[in-house]
Amino acid sequence: MTTEESRRDGTRRVLDPERDAAALKALTHPLRIRLLGLLRQHGPATASELAARTGESSASTSYHLRVLAKYAFVAEAVHRDGRERRWRAEHLVTSWSNEAMGASSEGRAAVAAMRRRQVEHLAASLDQHEADVEAGRLGQEWREPSGITDLLPRLTPESVVELRRVFEERLAELTAQDAEDPRALQVVVLTAALPLAPEAAGTGPTEDTTGPLGDTTRDTGSTVDAKDTGPAESTESAPGAGSAPAAGAAEDGPGSWSTR
Repeated sequence: MTTEESRRDGTRRVLDPERDAAALKALTHPLRIRLLGLLRQHGPATASELAARTGESSASTSYHLRVLAKYAFVAEAVHRDGRERRWRAEHLVTSWSNEAMGASSEGRAAVAAMRRRQVEHLAASLDQHEADVEAGRLGQEWREPSGITDLLPRLTPESVVELRRVFEERLAELTAQDAEDPRALQVVVLTAALPLAPEAAGTGPTEDTTGPLGDTTRDTGSTVDAKDTGPAESTESAPGAGSAPAAGAAEDGPGSWSTR
């Protein structure tokens, strides 16, 4: 694979499921997703530092970092010293077209795996947020803005595309606005747009598809009723290969994967 085979703009890399099939397969390994997410969230690190964060061996993290480097997801960073190689993420977001990915079983499996990592990242982020609140590591000013909202509106495909566009544009504006504000913190923002097919006549739902508090407009204490397919098993192996939850989140449709 060459860098020309994927469109890149410095912060976003767009993968093509036909040309980048090997890269997609490599990325769906759960530990690699987590390592890439950690590098995006916390910046350059060594294999040993990432091993300490993930509970894996240095041999395992080193192996998986080399695989990520082979497919240009990570690269060597400037060394603080010459004793151990440091790695950095090449891009903040990895993207793809849902339509293109859905054309093959491999593409669908890759999307399913990365969506599952998103859900796991949300759960881990909620745990960390609650621990931060309990320990007093977040100021009182963060209590009201934080939370999770779950909604079930009726929208057309065109409206969902417009909703995502407006949200992403506004998020980019606010991120730029707050870039130099010392009060700004990393905030986990995960969006989902999951259309549900109408129920067949004479059958009922197998599971409740509303949020835990129903169709709400603002809820700072609810949790998302997430539904998705499970991850695909990677066929690659490595010394001590792990299956830890992702440290990054993903966004798709057109799909993308990032840490924020």
